[in-house]
Amino acid sequence: MSRTRELAEQFREEIVTLRRALHRVPEYDLDLPKTQELVIDALAGLPLEISLGKDLSSVTAVLRGGGGPGPVVLLRGDMDALPVAERTDVPFKSQHPGMMHACGHDLHVAGLVGAAKVLCAVKDELPGDVVFMFQPGEETSGGAPIMIREGVLDAAGRRADAAYGLHVGSSSEPLGMWSSKPGSFMAAADQLHVRVIGEGTHGSTPYRGKDPIPVLCEMVTALQTMVTRQVDVFDPVVITVGRIAGGTKENIIPDDAFFDATVRTFSEETRAKVQKASIQLVESLATAHGLQVEAEYQIGYPVTVNDDAEYEFARETIVELFGADRFRRRPNPRCGAEDMSYVLNEVPGVYLNLSACASDDPDAAPDNHSPLANFDDSVLPDASALLAELAIRRLAR
Repeated sequence: MSRTRELAEQFREEIVTLRRALHRVPEYDLDLPKTQELVIDALAGLPLEISLGKDLSSVTAVLRGGGGPGPVVLLRGDMDALPVAERTDVPFKSQHPGMMHACGHDLHVAGLVGAAKVLCAVKDELPGDVVFMFQPGEETSGGAPIMIREGVLDAAGRRADAAYGLHVGSSSEPLGMWSSKPGSFMAAADQLHVRVIGEGTHGSTPYRGKDPIPVLCEMVTALQTMVTRQVDVFDPVVITVGRIAGGTKENIIPDDAFFDATVRTFSEETRAKVQKASIQLVESLATAHGLQVEAEYQIGYPVTVNDDAEYEFARETIVELFGADRFRRRPNPRCGAEDMSYVLNEVPGVYLNLSACASDDPDAAPDNHSPLANFDDSVLPDASALLAELAIRRLAR
């Protein structure tokens, strides 16, 4: 067993206890006072330079290596929970009604604290510095760009040379399996908001008004056709209309109707194309039917892109630490989105997945964001060991 794995095992009880404490007090968005306090307490006594966010409850900790100024590696863990009412039966379930760590961010925080403990134990041997980025707001408005604006990438006094992060999963892969891919790894996530404006009238005489509802329905189906006919099938797009609203009663044609869609893309070129084409499509359909439309394309998280060289470095490190059977190269990117993308737009690095599936049947296990999502925190020492090992090896390059 590698030295980092041995050290991480020594901290197993501490980081598992921390994870369960975090799980009990899930907090949402950018203001996470209890979470921040738990992180600060967990880092107490370590030789770290700690600073707190101004516009969010972030924690940034800098570890100075014993080798003097050198490279800088950033390790990131997101901290926020979801507005989900937990339905698991774990003894440490959420004590905050309607809130749950349903995406495993409590494991991300505990794993990063473990990595900090491991690296502090060998700090005199490090030929550079490590920045630990504890970030709120991944599930909502994006805490990463705020932390970047507040200087996290330059927290060591020099720009980070590489950045690494991981995300745990509650399903799909057997417990302990690592996975990732080079290039586009996770999607950009944008929103399309449309209001179709007509003229209300009695449902028995639609010709006396302008019915927005059939036009809205035509827009929804036309967006799906647009994807199949205007976008390269090998650079895919997913448009999902998740909300439709309009009307008050079956025999009243309303003045307007609305729909909201999420748009997932995997390249900036296709993203820009879909933005232009979707607005053009809904405007043209409204005009064709003599109606008006208000359409807004809202830019969200960018594509999460793994640097090719950093991906290969991480893959080799995982194989050496855990064995070739513990790593799988994903054939395709994932449609989920991540604000780690903002970090990787600024600093070369890699984002990895680690299965924390607590079920013997990963395919049937509840997925992340489910109120039944269950994460096996036995993987925490592995998460800590890998983050620490990536930092040690990258600083030595």
